[in-house]
Amino acid sequence: MIVIQRVRVRWTAAARGAPAANARRGLDQAVALPRSLPETDVVIHEVLADEAVNYERHDEVLAGGVKRARDIGLRLSRDEATVTVDRLPGSAAYPRPGVSTRLFTLTPGQVGRYRANFRFTGCESDPSWYYEDWLLHVSYGQVPHDRFVHGQPDHDADHRVHLYGGTGRRPRPHP
Repeated sequence: MIVIQRVRVRWTAAARGAPAANARRGLDQAVALPRSLPETDVVIHEVLADEAVNYERHDEVLAGGVKRARDIGLRLSRDEATVTVDRLPGSAAYPRPGVSTRLFTLTPGQVGRYRANFRFTGCESDPSWYYEDWLLHVSYGQVPHDRFVHGQPDHDADHRVHLYGGTGRRPRPHP
């Protein structure tokens, strides 16, 4: 079983200032998994805190085969001993979508963490911008419901950038 949790925080351009940033602070943290998860190849716990609903968290559980991960922008490649996790190109306006990016390869029992942030635009008839901050955990194997909250990852990929212009974030060293 592969368990994925994606926590997203979403806000509009109007909420870019310090007071709004304070309202978002801490929302990009892992949360406990639901105590009962489906018995399937891939389980995704999707959590969204959206400015449009005063950052009230909404969560849902998705389940299926390894292709289900494409619904949240990931490609999983599995062999007998490992699961490789790649980020697929997406629709973000910044950073510009490119080719797939290798995030990490997990062996049974391991957990990987991926952090990223994005600026998206609406369609041509709605050119407004919105932003998302992602925290994503992937485990190769079942984990306790609080593993992503309290445990340290075995692999860490931090792809966050400075979304509003200016100097970019410095990448964190990888273990």
